[in-house]
Amino acid sequence: MKVKIDHAEDALYLRLDDAKVIESEQVAPGVIVDFDRRDKVVGIEVLDVSKRARDPGTRKQAAPSLTSSIVREKPARKYRA
Repeated sequence: MKVKIDHAEDALYLRLDDAKVIESEQVAPGVIVDFDRRDKVVGIEVLDVSKRARDPGTRKQAAPSLTSSIVREKPARKYRA
């Protein structure tokens, strides 16, 4: 897994796999999920990261709200193992 943070754009990108991105879908406001040809999640982009954190000084707290957004908003068919 690779993590990229763009402080200027206030964005976070998690690259989970090196597979080619075939489709991207916004699953919640400011949360874009990238899929490969098998509909596996290969990347997650989060916009406005500092606004999602409970304490703007720490970005570690943004993960629980991000995870719940993805699980709640995305159809299960995209989450094949």
